Amino acid sequence: MKEIVCKLLVIGAGPGGYICAIRAGQLGVDTVIVEAVKAGGTCLNVGCIPSKALIHAAEEFEKVSHMASAKSPLGITVEAPKLDLGKTVAWKDSIVGRLNSGVLGLLRKAKVKIVHGKAKFRDGKTVEVETETGMQVIRAETVVIATGSEPVELPFLPFGGPVISSTEALSLKTVPQNLVVVGGGYIGLELGTAFAKMGSEVTVVEAMQQILPQYDAELVRPVAKRLGELGIRVLTGAKAKGLSEEGLALMIETDEGEEQRLPADEILVTVGRKPRTEGWGLDELDLDRTGKFLRIDERCRTSMRGVYAIGDITGEPMLAHRAMAQGEMVAEIVAGKKRTWDKRCIPAVCFTDPEIVTAGLSPDEARAQGYEIRVGIFPFSANGRAMTMLSEDGFVRIVARTDTNLVLGVQAVGAGVSELSSAFALAIEMGARLEDIAATIHAHPTRGEGFQEAALKALGHALHI
Repeated sequence: MKEIVCKLLVIGAGPGGYICAIRAGQLGVDTVIVEAVKAGGTCLNVGCIPSKALIHAAEEFEKVSHMASAKSPLGITVEAPKLDLGKTVAWKDSIVGRLNSGVLGLLRKAKVKIVHGKAKFRDGKTVEVETETGMQVIRAETVVIATGSEPVELPFLPFGGPVISSTEALSLKTVPQNLVVVGGGYIGLELGTAFAKMGSEVTVVEAMQQILPQYDAELVRPVAKRLGELGIRVLTGAKAKGLSEEGLALMIETDEGEEQRLPADEILVTVGRKPRTEGWGLDELDLDRTGKFLRIDERCRTSMRGVYAIGDITGEPMLAHRAMAQGEMVAEIVAGKKRTWDKRCIPAVCFTDPEIVTAGLSPDEARAQGYEIRVGIFPFSANGRAMTMLSEDGFVRIVARTDTNLVLGVQAVGAGVSELSSAFALAIEMGARLEDIAATIHAHPTRGEGFQEAALKALGHALHI
C-alpha cells in the first residue's frame, strides 16, 4: 500500500474545505482533499442550494395559483396550475449536479488531489481513508478539519418512516397533505413555507414563545403575518412528545399543558444542527472543545500544532460563507501569509417569506455592549419598487453610534432583501458612517433605496417618509 505525502490535507469538501483546498492549490501548496460523499458538502447537496431551488419553485407555483384565483390585481388570469414535485426535484438535482461537477473541476484546476472515502485519524498528521480500491494512508504536515454538521435527531422522534430531516424533505416526490414541522427556526420555516405554497396543510410546533427566536420581534412580525396568510398554523410554547400509537400523528403538549394530536403524513424535525465529529477518529487527537465544538483561535488553529478546524465543526454561526472565509484564510496562513480573523460582521439570511437579513449588531445587542445608539427605519410601504412588485411588507433598519454615527448593524425584512446583504456587510466592514450611506446615490427605483432612506431617517431628515 503506497502512502500519499502532502503539505496540506483537508478533510471534508464542503464550502469551507473545498475553498481552503482551491486557495492552497492556487498558492502552490501540495494539497490533498478527502470527501466521503459528494463535493460541496451539506450546503451544495442537501442544504443551501437545493432548498433555495425548492423555495423558488414553490414561489412560482404560488404566484400562478394566485393568478388562477382571479384575485391578482395585475389583470393576469390563468388556468389552475398543476405541480409535479418529482420533476421539480429532478430540476433541483440537476442544479446540484452541475455545481458538484464545477467544484471538482475547480479543485483539479488548482492541482488538488481528490481522494473519495471516509477519513479516520491515526494521529495528528496521518489519516487512513477507506476508498473503493482499498485502504489509503495520507500523511501531511498540516491538517484542516472541515467535516461540517448534521441535523439533530430527537430521541423520542428518531429519523425514519414519517419522521424526516431537511435532507429527506428536499427529495420528496409528492407534496404531503399534512406536514408538521417541529422547530420554528429558519430551516423549518423556510421549508414549511415552501410546502404550504405547494399545497400542504402545514403546522409548526415551536417550544419557544416566538418563532425564529434568534431574531427580535420587530423583524419576525412580517414573517408571522405572512405565515397566517398562507394558512400555516403556528403553535408556540408547544412541545413535541412523540408519534401517536398508530404512527400517523404527532403528539404535542401545548403551552396550556393540554395534549393534542396533529395528523401528519410527514413530520419534519428541524431543531438544530450538531458538529459532525463521530467516526473520524478525533478521539485519537488531543483537541480542546467548547461544548460539542472544536475550539479554535483567531487563525482557526486548534489546540494541536499543525491542526486547523473550520466551518460548522467550530460552532456558530453555522454559515457556509463563514466557512469559506475561514478556509481561504487558513490556506493563506499555510502558504506563509500573515492572516487573522478580523471580520466585523458575518451577514445572515433567513429565506422565509418575506426574507430576513442581519449584519452586525441589532439595537438590543448594541445597547448591551454599552453603545448609545440612534436607529433609522424605512418601511417598504414607502418604496416605489416594492409597490410595483406587490411586496410592501417589511423595512430596512440601521443602527449607529450616537457620538460618531458609525454604523454598527443593519437589518431588513422584506421580499428579496437577501440581495441587500452584501451592501450591508460592506458598509460595516469599511467603517461607514450614516453620512456615507446617506450621501451615496442609490439607483431609483430599487429596494436598495431603503438603505439610504434608513440612514437619512437616523440622521433626522428622511426624504420619503
